[in-house]
Amino acid sequence: MKSDGEIMEILEAYDLTQSLRAAAQLAGCSHHTVAKHVAARDAGRPLAEPVARDRVTDEFLPKIEQWVDATKGRIRADIAHTKLVGMGYEGSERSTRRAVAQVKAAWKLGRVRVHRPWVTEPGGWLQYDFGDGPYIDGVKTVLFVAWLAWSRFRIVIALRDRTAPSVFAALDRSFRLIGGVTTYILTDNEKTVTVSHVAGVPVRNQQTVDFARHYGVTVLTCQPADPASKGGVESSVKVAKADLVPKDTNLLPEYGSFAEVEAACEAFMAHINAREHRTTKRKTAVMLAEEALRLHRVPETAHTVSFGLARTVPPNTPMVTFNNAMYSVPSHLLGARVFVRAHGTGPDEQVIIVHHGAHGPVEVARHGRARPGSPAVNDEHFPGHVEKIPGDYTPRARTGAEAEFLAIGGGAVTWLKEAAAVGTSRMNVKMAEAVSLAKIAGVIDVDRALGTAAIHGRFAHGDLSSILHAGRASTITHVAREETSLTQGTGAWAAITTTIVSEDKQ
Repeated sequence: MKSDGEIMEILEAYDLTQSLRAAAQLAGCSHHTVAKHVAARDAGRPLAEPVARDRVTDEFLPKIEQWVDATKGRIRADIAHTKLVGMGYEGSERSTRRAVAQVKAAWKLGRVRVHRPWVTEPGGWLQYDFGDGPYIDGVKTVLFVAWLAWSRFRIVIALRDRTAPSVFAALDRSFRLIGGVTTYILTDNEKTVTVSHVAGVPVRNQQTVDFARHYGVTVLTCQPADPASKGGVESSVKVAKADLVPKDTNLLPEYGSFAEVEAACEAFMAHINAREHRTTKRKTAVMLAEEALRLHRVPETAHTVSFGLARTVPPNTPMVTFNNAMYSVPSHLLGARVFVRAHGTGPDEQVIIVHHGAHGPVEVARHGRARPGSPAVNDEHFPGHVEKIPGDYTPRARTGAEAEFLAIGGGAVTWLKEAAAVGTSRMNVKMAEAVSLAKIAGVIDVDRALGTAAIHGRFAHGDLSSILHAGRASTITHVAREETSLTQGTGAWAAITTTIVSEDKQ
């Protein structure tokens, strides 16, 4: 096939010579080629238009069109190829795929949904949806994602479940975070919002109706199975899951606690709302400041009806009572008001405790169902607590003499406990003796002697001095030397062999 440039050269040569053969010689091609392109130009056809050829799939196109229409464009090419082979088709699977793709494209033409840009007003719409969060202790969490349609401000809150109280608490926190309540809320048709449809009209959940009345907002739902009607929050959910849930694509480590997930959500919101949005070319946090002026006021008290029964935490014990059983709450809530409710049934039943603070209702504790007399206690709710075991006493000096004795060391503490346990008499006198010995013999040796006395139960008068002296004596080594030895010498033996010369012989 000739290129466009070559065709133009052929036509130019023909226009100069007005001869097919002469133009062919100038262009370096056959005169039949010159005639074909000249005829195409005279007929008004595009230059270098490909010649239509019969394809091996042409005979089966009606059947392929029937399958595509019956499956609404969902049939797979490999399935169509298998069916065509059974009907005598001898072409390749590649030809089948090409034919199925062309038929699908023709079928979708005219059936494609056309999206018109949604022009919103400040303070009008808040959309929310959910995404699967990371696992904490083997339990999957939930990411509540809200999106303001005008400013594109995004909110991500970690939840433990998708029950109505948890959703209402997240919405209240969202309102307080953005500084007001929007006119409308748009979400899916979940049971917490829509209980059923009658003639295509959604029937609202009574709890949602009460919630909307409390905040002065209208709750609307999108068409069933139509996520495109709230595409803004759908996109936000994808981004939040990609950045917060540990995956191979982001190399995030596993979270150790639910508090770490909450901190990650806070960091994600601070990061994504501080950068410029690609559609508005403005920072979402700046646009939120403008939109907040169009929002109506958030009620000072949250809609707490769905949070459970109200309880007041005692001023000295962070425990609340629910159904005759006791449950712990964080110690900073002493004297505060909380709401307690039960969730689930059977062995999976849980007791959830919510506190309404300055930033809205927040779940502060979650326990398994407890029985009367067996309280549910979380050790993290009692920071700095040291469990007291009967019989395990911690010595504390009340006088200067006691302080001096305990300062000797661990052996002195052990001696005090053991001596007191067996009812040793005159302990103060013996402790003063140990202090005096420590000043003479050294603290280390006396502390070791006290530990030995405690182990062997020697608490009588003089036992400490005896142990101390025995320990010190056992460490003295005597070395015998010539000048200090008491052994009798051999100097007297010299007289036996010495010759005495008398004076008479001289």
